Amino acid sequence: MIFGAATLVAVGAAAFFLFQTEQQIARLKSTLRAFDVRAREATTGLADLRVAQQAYVAEGQGVDFWMPKVASLHQSITGTLAALRQSPLSGGASTALDEAVATVAEFGAIDRRTRDYVTSDQKLMAADVIFTEGSEAAANAARQIETARLAEHQAADVAEAELRNKEALAAGAAASFAVLVVLVLIPRPRVEVEEPVTTGLSIAPSAAASVSTTAVPAKAPKAAPAAPRAQAQTSVATRHAIALKAAASLATDFGRVRDADEMTQLLGRAATLMDASGVVIWLGTTTGTELAPMLAHGYGPQALSRMPRVPRSADNAAAAAYRTGQMQIVLSRPGGNAGALVAPILAAEGCIGALSAEIQGGGEASESVQALSAIVAAHLATVLAASRPAAESEPKPVAEPRAAAQR
Repeated sequence: MIFGAATLVAVGAAAFFLFQTEQQIARLKSTLRAFDVRAREATTGLADLRVAQQAYVAEGQGVDFWMPKVASLHQSITGTLAALRQSPLSGGASTALDEAVATVAEFGAIDRRTRDYVTSDQKLMAADVIFTEGSEAAANAARQIETARLAEHQAADVAEAELRNKEALAAGAAASFAVLVVLVLIPRPRVEVEEPVTTGLSIAPSAAASVSTTAVPAKAPKAAPAAPRAQAQTSVATRHAIALKAAASLATDFGRVRDADEMTQLLGRAATLMDASGVVIWLGTTTGTELAPMLAHGYGPQALSRMPRVPRSADNAAAAAYRTGQMQIVLSRPGGNAGALVAPILAAEGCIGALSAEIQGGGEASESVQALSAIVAAHLATVLAASRPAAESEPKPVAEPRAAAQR
């Protein structure tokens, strides 16, 4: 009951976090759409403003109509820019909008000079100012508004990507915890303790014999094996609880890993839980044709540098796990090589690598060890999904690769 309640709490917390994050993304997109609408209104208004100002010196047009029209458009664009500046802005968008506001104010000063020329019947001077300074100012303001719009889109994309990464981490943590609880709750075969058989040859006196000379079989000793059986069950439960706590701690630390050294330490802890003598993270290249060793525990730096890349089509466990997305099990042989497990590292776009481990004592056949390797690979997927280009560096050639990598 306690494990079930803990699972419900973990899944519920993850679901609530996902709901809140989706609401944040929806608000972000709504704000971005409103910003786009206002930016397009301002750009369209600038185009109309430039055409209306040019009508001052056009034949057959009356300035009594176009001058109030230009003043109204200028006021409307100024208000639209002020509304844009009140929206949540990135640094680049805010700077571009400040420049656009200054350019629109400059256009107002140019328009006042143009009106003075038109009023004094100097249309040639007015046309020169309109088609050079006025047109250039309107075009610059439009470009600055478009720059602000693009900067806002880039900032929104970055914010959404961060929220999506947090969602993936929350969902992965909840799923891992649920898998661990299921593994703990799987019924295990009970350890049968051989019960002692009463043969009647014991020299200990019995209570029945003191009352009657008739031999009566004693049934009380049959209850004695209950104590060894209870002790065996308690020992199994204790081992499961310890393994669950260690796996939960490992899952938590995977979500907080910051560099390669910390990742190597976590691999060492995972190897201890799986009773593995060596663990290697293989990361697929961006072309998907090869696996390259990225990090390892249990092997020296020179051994890791000598490990070759594994072609996707190779006839070994690592390549098979990479191709099929299924865990590969290499059973140990008496007096021969140790067993191994290769778990695929699965991300949203498919299999991006593999986790190989050399298992001691025939533990590769244990369902608990297999499940633990799958959990570690799932956490590695969230950490390594953005690190695939790191595997593109050329490793040094090797003449004798490790057996675990080539199985």
